[in-house]
Amino acid sequence: MRRRTFLASAAFTASLAGCLGSDDDTSTDDTNTETTASTERNSEYETNGDFPPDETPADGYPPEFDDVPNKRSIDTDAFQTNTQNGVDVPLAPIDVVNYWYRRGEARIADARGEQQFDTSHVYGAALSPAWNQDDSDPVRDWPESDRIVCYCGCPHHLSSVRAASLIDAGYEEVYVIDEGFWEWHERDYAMAGNDLSETPFGYAVRGRTDARYGGEDIWARHEPSGQREATSIDSDGRFSVTLRFIDVDLSDPIVVETPGYVVEAPLRQLADKTVTADMA
Repeated sequence: MRRRTFLASAAFTASLAGCLGSDDDTSTDDTNTETTASTERNSEYETNGDFPPDETPADGYPPEFDDVPNKRSIDTDAFQTNTQNGVDVPLAPIDVVNYWYRRGEARIADARGEQQFDTSHVYGAALSPAWNQDDSDPVRDWPESDRIVCYCGCPHHLSSVRAASLIDAGYEEVYVIDEGFWEWHERDYAMAGNDLSETPFGYAVRGRTDARYGGEDIWARHEPSGQREATSIDSDGRFSVTLRFIDVDLSDPIVVETPGYVVEAPLRQLADKTVTADMA
């Protein structure tokens, strides 16, 4: 396992609770340019600890902590699961993920959007939106045998979508953070971003569609910023999703897309009413 080294500051250490993915040494000019651009972008983030620059932001690892937790046994078979698109995704408790993280034993993937990632994210995580795994997604280059932990803020639907797609693609050990990113933020675990003090309010949007769509996904999105959230439809056709969008207020339009209809309305209206096909 390839890891990088830094000495954590005393303040940061006290606040904590607890290979770029190919064996082929060849690289293209496009890859080098992309990595350089990502490194420059990461160097502009603030952090909640005395960190060195993230020299290889696409690998999903943080630098090595000076105070590494002692080795302990983790019974991953005891984890609860979330079924997403027919795939059982293990839900890893946040303290376990932080243990793996501080030992450099897991690659971390942020399944949210770019604006949310830029505002605050797990330090060292790679951006890998649940809805867009194109050639720019660094996770595509990670070895299938490596441990990968995905996260989002809802707390674990977008991350389960991303994790399920990885499991379907043959990745062997994939988890999501059960409690989600905002619990990581609340615990002041290692983070980077443009505004670490930002904690967006969570607006609950509830709706109803035909029961035959039970188990399928609905998506809520803010088109101008590209921010999205998702949830599964219950067996009775009901759904509920909490939106924690950055710089989005009650007057901003939100699109709610279900398998049966699409509604666009101000967030205030969506949060005040039950979303139904009649609003389309």
